[in-house]
Amino acid sequence: MTEDDAVLHARFLRGLRLAPGNTALHLEDGRTVSYEELHELALAWAGALLAASDAPPRAIGVLADKTLESYAGLLAVLYTGAIAVPLHPDFPAQRTRHMLEAAKVSAVVADAPGLAALSGLGVDLPVLAPAAGPVVGRPLDEPVAVSSKDLAYVLFTSGSTGRPKGVPITHANADHYFSILERRYDFTADDRFSQSFDLNFDCAMFDLFCAWGAGAQAHPVPGAAYRDLPAFVAERGLTVWFSTPSAITLVRRMGGLSPGSMPGLRWSFFAGEALRAADAEDWLRAAPASTLENIYGPTELTVTITGHRWTSGTPDLCLNGLVPIGEVHEGHDHLLLAEDGGESDTEGELCVTGPQMTSGYLDAADDEGRFLHHDERRWYRTGDRVRRHPDGTLVYLGRLDSQVQLAGWRVELAEVEHALRACEGVVDAVAVTRPTDTGLELVVYYTGEPTPPRLLAKELRDVLPKGMLPREYRHVDEFPLNSNRKVDRGALAKLTSGG
Repeated sequence: MTEDDAVLHARFLRGLRLAPGNTALHLEDGRTVSYEELHELALAWAGALLAASDAPPRAIGVLADKTLESYAGLLAVLYTGAIAVPLHPDFPAQRTRHMLEAAKVSAVVADAPGLAALSGLGVDLPVLAPAAGPVVGRPLDEPVAVSSKDLAYVLFTSGSTGRPKGVPITHANADHYFSILERRYDFTADDRFSQSFDLNFDCAMFDLFCAWGAGAQAHPVPGAAYRDLPAFVAERGLTVWFSTPSAITLVRRMGGLSPGSMPGLRWSFFAGEALRAADAEDWLRAAPASTLENIYGPTELTVTITGHRWTSGTPDLCLNGLVPIGEVHEGHDHLLLAEDGGESDTEGELCVTGPQMTSGYLDAADDEGRFLHHDERRWYRTGDRVRRHPDGTLVYLGRLDSQVQLAGWRVELAEVEHALRACEGVVDAVAVTRPTDTGLELVVYYTGEPTPPRLLAKELRDVLPKGMLPREYRHVDEFPLNSNRKVDRGALAKLTSGG
């Protein structure tokens, strides 16, 4: 790609050139949208967004579910030259308001659920809602020119201060990432991709721009599809699947992992939480023609930064039954940070530097503790403890801090605790996790007045997304302390698991 083409939406434009009449989107309601149609919509909506602004917008929110507004809206924002800020209509109003303010959003594209969410925010912004009325403004002739150094999008992750942290990603960050994927995988215009992730989840960028860069189809996956996933995969002719590993457990429970039940899949990807080898084996028995990869990475390193191609019958590479996360992408350096602050050859916190690394959070105060200055370079500290095999393969061991993965959500336990302390009658709170057959779930302990769990849950639903809500609330008179007079989280975790 040339410098001018090293921008995120250039991949859609390449798909447009390769296969203008091909389906770009097969929506949940059955509608199909071609590359030409989606391009024309994006140009029209981009023109309307620019016409509604007194000055070129810095950032534009996309507040929509998996509807046409979300996909065409994302492209339209990129076509304006502004920063795309994907948001979710189901998020609490307080959280969405913070994101709009932190990203300095000056306009919003919304579908019907997004419009309903906006009505409760108390913000005064231009809103483009194509389903609610005509789009006003002259369509653009072509996307506004931007530099690869400009920001492409901002996504928000869970924050330990009780507010989400904005992660800005440049077009250059994304270009390096997708260039690696294009060399690694043989996607073509004949492929049909699942699109299981919400757009505010960074893995959705993989779904869309891998598909669109090849002129392939993207198929948003409705929740009901998991009741009989083999039927959905067959009906849509899917060839590429990508989800969190939790989907494997769900599909198994619904009886969808019988041998050979998904013969049409040729690629299967999993990310967002640890992948168990047993789950990988079961999936491959159901999709025997599929190549399976476990891909890993935080939003701060542009979607994923490592990959491991799983081969059946290689448990010697696993630790604690988990599939390795593989090797760090080319063009990047990594180190394993030992507890004493030095480098380790075998085990430690994974730190990465390179062209996929964000320059820092929207709020520079959030950078503290997340970046390392070493060897005259800046490194991102993932907070993940990994072990390096002699062949260089990395294996995930667990979190070093209180950040955990819950069904694909990256959650700071401190944020949940912060939210619970704000509930009426609660004095202090500690959040821990416990393992289940479907992954980790959250249990919180609190001091103060004993309160019915339904009331605590009701309050938390106003400030936390559904994926971050605890499964159980336990009142205690006081927390156990360790010898250092600190709350003994280990004791609470042991109590939670019944130990």
